[in-house]
This record gives sequence, C-alpha cells and structure tokens, in this order.
Amino acid sequence: MNHATPHVGTPVHTFTQLLSSTRRGARLARLLAVTELRSRGASHDLTERAELVVAELAANAVLHGRVPGRCFRLTLVLDPAADRLRVEVSDARGDLRPHPRRPTDTAPDPLPTGGRGLTLVTALADHWDCVPYPPSGKTVRAVLTTPVDG
Repeated sequence: MNHATPHVGTPVHTFTQLLSSTRRGARLARLLAVTELRSRGASHDLTERAELVVAELAANAVLHGRVPGRCFRLTLVLDPAADRLRVEVSDARGDLRPHPRRPTDTAPDPLPTGGRGLTLVTALADHWDCVPYPPSGKTVRAVLTTPVDG
C-alpha cells in the first residue's frame, strides 16, 4: 500500500509492504526502501542512513521475530518538508523485545559475531524504540532526520 497523507504544505508520504520472513524478504525491504525514498526526492544522506537502518531492522525481524507462516511489515513515513523519516518494522514475536544498549553495557566477548545491529541503528537514527504490535507482535520504530546546515 502506498499513499500520500494530507498535510499542511508538503504531503507526508506513507509506504507499507508485507514481506516474507526470509533473508530474501529482508533484502527486498532494503531495496524497496531505497527505491521509495529516491522516488520521493529524499536527501542522499537520509536515504543512505535509512538503507542501513531498514537492513538491520528487517534482518532482526527475520532472525529474531520470525513466526512460521507470518510475514513482517515495513512502513516508511516520509515528511519531505522536515526531511524526516520514520521507519517501522513489525514482526509477529512480541516476546523478544529489543532494548537500546546503554553506553555502560559491556559484552562478555570482545569480538562478538552478532549483536551490533541495534548499536548501528542507535548511531544512525535520532532515536528508536519498540512498541507492541497487536495482537502478539512488536514494532521497532526509528526516526531519522537530516540536520539543517548552519
């Protein structure tokens, strides 16, 4: 589903797509996000950061949020006037909710093979959180903006 929402001035654009909970679905989420943002004239910086955020959140939905037979949902809400993007990835596993790591958290393994994805999301997004997605899932939301040059 792809539609523009009425907004004062420039319209806010919303893009939503259900994708299979597979590696192919995660890869497609990233490609669709980039295509959608480019077609809407989002800045290069915002599109590049969104590509990485979508890739991480979609991969997490496939790896940690997968329920056999259930898809995950990608939603992009772009406000071009503010150069602001909200990325939402919803999956069927509400019991595994990610939490932002605090700077004081340390990993027991100095070279872990995983667990860095949300650290990357934290670095690229202005903020992110996780909320319930009824009836039993969760939505991880990340907000990205392009700083105003001063």
